[in-house]
Amino acid sequence: MTTTHQLSDDVLPALLANQAGGHRPLLFTHATVRTMDPLVGDLTDADVLLRCTEIVRVGPGLHTAAEEDDALVVDCTGFTIAPAVIETGAVAGQRDRVGSLTPGDPATFGVVPSADTRPVEQLVWYTAGAAAIVADGVVQRWNGRRLAAPIDETGPGRAPADSPHLGTWVDETGLIHQELTADGRYDETRGGRPHAYQGAFWLSGDRIIYRDDLGFWAYGRFCDGLLHHGGYVFRRR
Repeated sequence: MTTTHQLSDDVLPALLANQAGGHRPLLFTHATVRTMDPLVGDLTDADVLLRCTEIVRVGPGLHTAAEEDDALVVDCTGFTIAPAVIETGAVAGQRDRVGSLTPGDPATFGVVPSADTRPVEQLVWYTAGAAAIVADGVVQRWNGRRLAAPIDETGPGRAPADSPHLGTWVDETGLIHQELTADGRYDETRGGRPHAYQGAFWLSGDRIIYRDDLGFWAYGRFCDGLLHHGGYVFRRR
């Protein structure tokens, strides 16, 4: 069991391999979970199960099914999990966001030592105090180390011409159209307004990292032929 202020590094090799292109769910176990949902409240010795960019289950005893689900298990004994408010620049420029930890919510949260006497919100907001930061299902920081692959910020990314991720992606409402081209640029139409967002993108396994020309960053993930990004689900047209 984990009892220090650091998470075990034993799971890191499998975690990094999964983020490079695997599709195994992640299960954070034995934590105090601040769901920020008034109907659920705080849970003790509870688990949080992630699949792609979403939380799919929260509650005690989920670890008993981890082997059946082929989940990667992160022991969080002695830690608290709370929804993250990630300020600009804290995680590669991720925009401010806050939410709750219930099924269907974005998998964006911090893992912080329960014994720390500072407010948990402060530990989550400022990532230096967090044992782990997860943004849209991707573990960005681990025991103070950045896990997300560094990218070249001087120019647009590049994508293989035969990449299955290139093309036009449309969200389930039909209001958002996002075109990804081989020169590493994206062009997004929203509600019929062309060029609403434009910028560069980088592909890393099944992850996509965006840097908008306005200066902000965003993340997404491809899973089972779908693109999960910004709380939306896109299909390739």
